[in-house]
Amino acid sequence: MDRLAEAKRVFDIEIAALEKTRDALDETWLKILDLIINCEGKVIVTGMGKPGHIAAKLAATFASLGTPAFRLHPAEAMHGDLGMVSSNDVVIAISFSGESDEIVRILPNIRMIGATLIGITGNADSTLARASDVVQVLPPFEEACYLKLAPTASTTAVLCYGDSLAVVASGVYGFRDENYALFHPAGSLGKKLILKVGDLMARDEKNAKVHVRVPLKDAIIELSKKGLGAVSVVDDSDTLVGIITDGDLRRQLEKGADVYSMHVEEVMSVHPATITEDRLAVEALRVLKERNISCLIVTEGDRAVGTIRLQDIIGVGIVG
Repeated sequence: MDRLAEAKRVFDIEIAALEKTRDALDETWLKILDLIINCEGKVIVTGMGKPGHIAAKLAATFASLGTPAFRLHPAEAMHGDLGMVSSNDVVIAISFSGESDEIVRILPNIRMIGATLIGITGNADSTLARASDVVQVLPPFEEACYLKLAPTASTTAVLCYGDSLAVVASGVYGFRDENYALFHPAGSLGKKLILKVGDLMARDEKNAKVHVRVPLKDAIIELSKKGLGAVSVVDDSDTLVGIITDGDLRRQLEKGADVYSMHVEEVMSVHPATITEDRLAVEALRVLKERNISCLIVTEGDRAVGTIRLQDIIGVGIVG
């Protein structure tokens, strides 16, 4: 057996199934899309066996792109989970044969509840097809396994079919980055669009700050105690006038300066890079990278109110 050739054969069979399914899209697909878009309840996706796994994935995709949805396990549905279904829901039932026992047994109850039933099947004469309000009959194609039995091409086709509904529905809703982030707060994109400088910065007692007229040793102590790599330098009105970083101190030491006899204003850098706490953390990251620095002073007007470091931003998973 040429194993690589066999692997490519599987790809070819499944690609052919996708192409046939794509070319078969018609008014039925549009009817199903309209039912999903106008659903006043939730979209419930169900299937048994391998189609059940596809149902779970599709429900998750619908939900993440703005269509409230969940997966209903048909076996559990027969033992009380049908109580999750209401008359204003849309149920999408997946069965390539249209005769899966667990699916067939819950169809009468779904009809009695009053939910709209969409069938996705490869058998136009099946029980599922006859019971459905709208049925998408997939075109004939072979499965990729040697026995032509294991759901392979059929589940791939249904997966893409469902993805097309979820994606186009999100476009109709005008689903934007901000909406996606709302449903994905733990993801990288969600953090980029939600987390602000104020969520990550060091503030109050955790922030490093010294007066412009104090000895440099006070700044050294503050740097060491707060561990931020920088200390804000302020005047009597708490206005930011400069910054001292670990790098500034290191350069003084390399020159042989007696840092314990110096004052803050002799070492500080004026006009430090700043940002406000209402800005997105990803914007702060962009400034830090552009300027090749490790921290920004956070200001409120002219006042220094905090410090945000490169490592604070990267540490929560925002990397650009």
